[in-house]
Amino acid sequence: MGFSEKNNLFNKNCLKMDRSELLQLLNKQKAAFRKDPPSFEKRMESLKNLSDIVKENKSLLIRAINKDFGGRAEEETRLLEILPLQDQIRHSMRHLKNWMKPRSVKSSWFLIPAKAFYQYQPLGSVGIMGAWNYQILLTLGPLIDAIAAGNHAIIKPSEMAPASAEVIRKMINSAFPEEYIHCVTGDAEMAKGFSSLPFDHLFFTGSSNIGKKIMAAAAPNLTPVTLELGGKSPAVIHPSYPLKVALQRIINGKLFNGGQTCVAPDYIIAPDSLNDEIENTAKSIVNTLYPDLKKEGKFTSIINEKHFQRLKSLLEDAKNKGARIVEISGNDEHKLLTPKLLFNVNDEMKVMQEEIFGPILPVLNLETVEEAINYINDHHKPLALYYFDNNSKRIKHLLKFTQSGGVTVNDTIYHLAQHRLPFGGVGNSGMGHYHGFDGFKTFSKKRAVMEQGRLAASDFLQPPYTGFKQKLLGWVEKFSKV
Repeated sequence: MGFSEKNNLFNKNCLKMDRSELLQLLNKQKAAFRKDPPSFEKRMESLKNLSDIVKENKSLLIRAINKDFGGRAEEETRLLEILPLQDQIRHSMRHLKNWMKPRSVKSSWFLIPAKAFYQYQPLGSVGIMGAWNYQILLTLGPLIDAIAAGNHAIIKPSEMAPASAEVIRKMINSAFPEEYIHCVTGDAEMAKGFSSLPFDHLFFTGSSNIGKKIMAAAAPNLTPVTLELGGKSPAVIHPSYPLKVALQRIINGKLFNGGQTCVAPDYIIAPDSLNDEIENTAKSIVNTLYPDLKKEGKFTSIINEKHFQRLKSLLEDAKNKGARIVEISGNDEHKLLTPKLLFNVNDEMKVMQEEIFGPILPVLNLETVEEAINYINDHHKPLALYYFDNNSKRIKHLLKFTQSGGVTVNDTIYHLAQHRLPFGGVGNSGMGHYHGFDGFKTFSKKRAVMEQGRLAASDFLQPPYTGFKQKLLGWVEKFSKV
């Protein structure tokens, strides 16, 4: 499918759209929605259309992502973005008819013969703000849920990955009318205006600090928000679990996208007796996973120089405060930060305070699972929690006494690929959920409907409350007691 630009206000130069133009676009979408909310057939057609344009422009998307990072393996983009996106579309199309069905519920006994049911109603026109680290998946993934729920949408990819943002803009705007689905691009100032629009729902993926600003911008309009944020996701290793298996899965999850993944294992918790084995085994695993790590297209570079220098400063701060840095794959190069282990870490170090978002893996030495639980609970609730243990009693104990957005036991990251599980943070790591039915619900209003009969028991509970009605009210109260 070739790109075609319509000659109108919104496609002349999206980079220069100010808030008033964005508001004009939003009002146009809201008017179109009121006139004709998307039917089941239109939703299915739109999901199929989205799948088709992603497939037809796959090569363009892959090249754009590679350009944004200055080096990213094609296989990573296919595995971590395009494949799960297409599978998400497939899942939504397969289940959409069932999701849309009204659900009958039992009516309250004193409202006989009323019928009661609920239905999922689209919210209207929603805003979606994507994230640079997985530009395709984190911009178009929420769009799938919004389309399935029957909404119109304006999406804004992250300006930090401009090449992929532009491909997505052209791709979306060539395939859908602007009054239904439209993509805009622009800088941080434009994003500020975008988040202040009176959307019927605003969905944001990014850092906790920016998430606070998004929520503040949405507050004057009472726009409901879903915030998919991040945080420091721990990987706890029980000493009874095979260390090589645990490290293989932790390091694999950590090094996807050069460590720039919101659910990447941020640090390891393990007894100090495992340190030597962790160091030696990790070196072997990294060299096996990435034998040509410095070869172009084999290991993802850091997104830009600013983030590269931020990671270098975290390392310098940790070193100055007593950490031991283990270089696993040689020296760093321009924007390519090689994997590193950090030992002797503590909470005084910035690397243990900030989400790392890079191939740096601290090892925090705690001796027991109980110590690990206490440490996790003393900090912000993580987006993900990883625990390696085969003892079901200890697993249940950890699940009971910790809180996190999601959990994977004996692996990392892949819980987010489960379409029937909700994905989302808690507290500082986010609010709200998406993926599958939970995403459909996020972009819907669960609307209550009651149908009353011509004759109803409730008619006898109207004033004036005299005589028989007083007795009836007393009887109802008595019958309703626990």
